[in-house]
Amino acid sequence: MSKSKQQRDGVPLIELADVSVMAAPNPGAVCVEGVNWRLQRDELWIVAGLNWSGKTDWLATVGGLQRPVCGDLRMFGHATAELKPDELQDLRVRAGFVFENGGRLFGGMTVAENVTLPVCYHSNCDSAEAMKRVTPLLELTGLMEVANRLPVELSRGQRQRAALARALVLEPEVLLIDNPVANLDPRNVRWWVNFLGSLARGHEHFQGKKIAVVLTAEDFRPWLEVGTHFGTLANRKWRAFGSKQELTSSTEPLIREMLSDVSVETVTL
Repeated sequence: MSKSKQQRDGVPLIELADVSVMAAPNPGAVCVEGVNWRLQRDELWIVAGLNWSGKTDWLATVGGLQRPVCGDLRMFGHATAELKPDELQDLRVRAGFVFENGGRLFGGMTVAENVTLPVCYHSNCDSAEAMKRVTPLLELTGLMEVANRLPVELSRGQRQRAALARALVLEPEVLLIDNPVANLDPRNVRWWVNFLGSLARGHEHFQGKKIAVVLTAEDFRPWLEVGTHFGTLANRKWRAFGSKQELTSSTEPLIREMLSDVSVETVTL
């Protein structure tokens, strides 16, 4: 089925059907069970949970980076359990992934080299040709001044933006981001909120094409104005909220805690 046909038919970009999520790196161990969830175009999901609630493993499962313990994962209309490794890799490319805590950049490569690597690999071109595509993205993410630096020379926030640029360089249909604003100061939190909101609405850099965004967080508050859908992970269970109104009207203690004004320590970028 073509991408345009999928869009017309409303086929979910990603779907979890009765999925139990593996608690990596313990094969067979479950951290979240019984997840039923669909990601549609035009959606920006905020999935919150406390530490060790399974956010990272849940997101890795959504992106096809690890298989469910049980249940079915479908990406772009395809059941991943039925795919060969190269076929699954082709689908993964359509979903950019940003890891937390610096994005797992290659330490021996500069920022520019990290971002150009996916282009060189998937487009079979040299770095000079790839840079024509990468330079505007580095400018967009505020990284041109540090493009020739190694990750160890960057702040945590700059490393996270470099990982974002690397995930976006192939222009994915879905962007999955693990806890992007952890330990960032308010100015940089606002940058992430505004930027991801613009991607979901259709950024001019991508010719107005809307990118579905799914991110994990420990606090709902920064995302209330841009999120279209909200979910929680707690006590091995998944729960989806249909709207901001449903979320903010909840009286559950965990939800109120994630919406509270408790001050948090931040680290300046």
